Amino acid sequence: MTNNAVIQVAGLGKLYHIGPSQDRYRTFREAIVESLAAPWRLARGALGSDTHQAPSVDSTIWALKDVNLEVQQGDILGIIGRNGAGKSTLLKILSRITEPTCGRVELQGRVGSLLEVGTGFHPELTGRENIFLNGAILGMRRREIQSKFEEIVEFAEIGKFIDTPLKRYSTGMGTRLAFAVAAHLEPEILLVDEVLAVGDMGFRKKCLGKMKDVSREGRTVLFVSHEMNAIRRLCLKALWLEDGQIKGLGEVQDVIRQYEDSFLGPDGLRSALVERTNPPHSQKWFSLVSLSNGLGVPTTSFKYGDVLHLNIEMHGCAPRGYHFIDWAIYERGQGNRVGWGNTCTQKSIEIPSDCKKVVFCIGPIPLTKGTFSFSLAMGVARVIDLDYWPDAITFEVSECIPDDNGYEYTTNFSPIYIDYCLTFGMGNNLPSNKDQ
Repeated sequence: MTNNAVIQVAGLGKLYHIGPSQDRYRTFREAIVESLAAPWRLARGALGSDTHQAPSVDSTIWALKDVNLEVQQGDILGIIGRNGAGKSTLLKILSRITEPTCGRVELQGRVGSLLEVGTGFHPELTGRENIFLNGAILGMRRREIQSKFEEIVEFAEIGKFIDTPLKRYSTGMGTRLAFAVAAHLEPEILLVDEVLAVGDMGFRKKCLGKMKDVSREGRTVLFVSHEMNAIRRLCLKALWLEDGQIKGLGEVQDVIRQYEDSFLGPDGLRSALVERTNPPHSQKWFSLVSLSNGLGVPTTSFKYGDVLHLNIEMHGCAPRGYHFIDWAIYERGQGNRVGWGNTCTQKSIEIPSDCKKVVFCIGPIPLTKGTFSFSLAMGVARVIDLDYWPDAITFEVSECIPDDNGYEYTTNFSPIYIDYCLTFGMGNNLPSNKDQ
């Protein structure tokens, strides 16, 4: 292990068996019946009857294969990739939850992990008791845990519930407590999986700030997320896993650009329709988003001054009569917000709680040549956060229109509000609502 390296992975591999790897469990009664019937099966076999069963097939899959990695002290490494790429498997091996099939891992210092909601917690114990339990699992002394106790409770924002059994906590409350414990008990290495997706927007922002503070203190963070803007803001380096192997490793902007380009179709365009693959545990959430031009033709390629239709479909029902939707445009590779709009403050449009589709007609778009992405948020009266879908869909502005002197229009990428009209409806019915 080189100087200042706290994690070194060499030739790491993890093999899983999938499919029926063993015979089905049989009851005592079934065993007796099969024994009594055995002579008759043999007799039928002698007469040429084909009664044999097809053998069970046992397959294997490499969740990780030949992974080599070195992480320096104080690094914040973002780990990205599609679902099933091996991200969580890597963190479980580093946390010593899962044994590798081959290869070796060397770690310097204590490891704190937040991999799944509730990991290392007991549902029958109170929040207070679980703090001390989890601290003990991390190797902390009781006095050390007591010195951090108040900070943990304040950060998790569960003060009045601290003596309530964990089984009565909501998913978000359990996540806040788990992250607070993992971040405040000062492990040298902090592993964070996508569990922050269940928290509200304010708490996610607080968590990202805490991870930056942890890094400044010289500790190391490995952060798995599908939210590319969070990876850009937090990390200097990124690791891209694909089918259990390292596809890219290096500067965060370069790796994310390569990863996003992997979604390009054969014609060089990104998909104009994206379905949600990992919806949150919410009463209402975004299920699908698509883009089209002013004529309604699906596309992800636009020009300066074009009109863009942002088509959104939702699942579920909001807890109150009306709710709002926010959208924001980010510049890919930089994370700068260059445009935004919503239905609450700027247009005073209240979307019915059971509304299934919303269409934003945005434009003309004053964006220069480049690649951008839409992020979506949904909530009730700025009080209840229902859903947040970062980097939901990506589009390109392929041309700029030159002015009279031959120069192209450009923007300075300061946030701009883009005016729009809006239609919404239930199911497949989309009545016009443009006059709002």
